[in-house]
Amino acid sequence: TGKPKGVMLSYKNIFSNIENIVHLGMITNKDRFITYLPMFHTFTLTATVLLPLYTASPIVIIKSILPFSNIFKQTLLKRVTIFMGVPEVYNALSKAKLPWYFMWFHKIRYFISGGAPLPKTTLEKMRKKFPKTPLLEGYGLSECSPVVSINRPEKQKDLSVGPPLPDYQVKIVNDELMEVKTGEIGEIIVKGDNVMKGYYKDKTATEETIINGWLLTGDLGYVDEDGYIFIVDRKKDLIISKGINIYPREIEEVLNAHPEIEDSAVVGKKDDVHGEIPVAFVKLAENSELTESDIKNYLKEKLANYKIPKHIYIVEELPRNATGKVLKRVLRERVNKEI
Repeated sequence: TGKPKGVMLSYKNIFSNIENIVHLGMITNKDRFITYLPMFHTFTLTATVLLPLYTASPIVIIKSILPFSNIFKQTLLKRVTIFMGVPEVYNALSKAKLPWYFMWFHKIRYFISGGAPLPKTTLEKMRKKFPKTPLLEGYGLSECSPVVSINRPEKQKDLSVGPPLPDYQVKIVNDELMEVKTGEIGEIIVKGDNVMKGYYKDKTATEETIINGWLLTGDLGYVDEDGYIFIVDRKKDLIISKGINIYPREIEEVLNAHPEIEDSAVVGKKDDVHGEIPVAFVKLAENSELTESDIKNYLKEKLANYKIPKHIYIVEELPRNATGKVLKRVLRERVNKEI
């Protein structure tokens, strides 16, 4: 979601990623995939195009993500069994009024989410709507071809992106790149055959990102005693206010749990006294009349005072990229221009 860099991926990188996914035993040649997200994105290309080609699984290709109704129609008619998407799609799916025959006759074995963090509220709504079909969240980035980890059907943990794929190593480190204790938050680093060759014509950025074979992801998280990875936030999205770390995703999870809030994004705004202060952009649900004051009163019951956004902007839409990820860089630029 920052300024784009060219990621150089080799055949070895991509085949390593595909073979590790296949090794999990979740996919067979009897599965059917549906592809409706832009194919220039690594998640779509690797997971919904190259993976099924490798396993000789049929692919149903949809020209456009809109209208959503066509995706569901083709999913039913073509008997799709593996449905991959981004959180925005599952948020829409969890709220959609699907006909009874879709709920009775669909063949989906797994919903798989990637590309952006999956809100807990969306996961809970999907679980309620599709009790027999698990929604499995994974984690990856273009620099890792892209998949690093995924929840397993036999053992899923809420808010976790699962353990790493079999041949990959993941560590959590501090600013000195020393590994931290289990459960302690630090930067996620990855090592394996999925790690890119480097950034195209950008030796400096490559050397800053890959150190001794380890890729610095820029994501903050922790690993539990079972080796499951939990993403806390992007390192660059971390807000430091009066020396205290504030994780935007924690605030967003609370905001998104409100029944009248459809989506939210929290960013840091420069401040002379605090260094940074949290501010929130909120998209309300249809027909909601919530005010900034209402939202702050709701947050006071859920969060420590220093985590409550000092300003809340109610917007019609949040800026997003082609795969639905919120462009926080755009929001940061917007609020900091006001200073």
